[in-house]
Amino acid sequence: MDIKAIREKIKKKLTGQLLVHSLGVESTARRLATAYGANEEKAALTALFHDYGKTYSSSELLQIAVENNIADELLLLEPSLLHAPVGAWLLEHEWGINDREILHAVKTHTTGAAGMNLLACIIYLADYIEPGRTCPGAAEIRELAFQDLHKALLGAVDLTIKYVLEKQSILHPHSVLFRNWLLSFLRNNSSGVAES
Repeated sequence: MDIKAIREKIKKKLTGQLLVHSLGVESTARRLATAYGANEEKAALTALFHDYGKTYSSSELLQIAVENNIADELLLLEPSLLHAPVGAWLLEHEWGINDREILHAVKTHTTGAAGMNLLACIIYLADYIEPGRTCPGAAEIRELAFQDLHKALLGAVDLTIKYVLEKQSILHPHSVLFRNWLLSFLRNNSSGVAES
């Protein structure tokens, strides 16, 4: 796929802050891909598409999820999480994207998942640390991101879980499994080098 053509097409779908955020995630994903030996163009394309589901209303996302059996019960109860799995489904069915790595990265960019591949890890982290993010801890995670990918991911998921608990929102078990996987990875791989 031609990244320039995709960028122009996606700009027509994403507007305002969503476009600014997606472009910030794209530039961050490119830098992380370069730092960790991932395909930069694939990371950029995935970053541009990661919030595609947000171009749909909550009711549309819910309807698509239910009609196509896309989301589990907890995702259906927490509409803010639905844009990721439904977005991945939409990319496959509306845009014809069938690259499993891209679809998996989009699907898991909100909750994370145990055993995520390098692209999915990059998108999760880029979404958390893109330049427009000012949430508590973002600056520290941003700095750590280019020193140790997995430690930065652990910091990001820890802060995300803390935020979800403080809001008394539903914490999806995928986030807990992702955190536990990261802890296990870091204990077993003192080098912290990302796997593909």
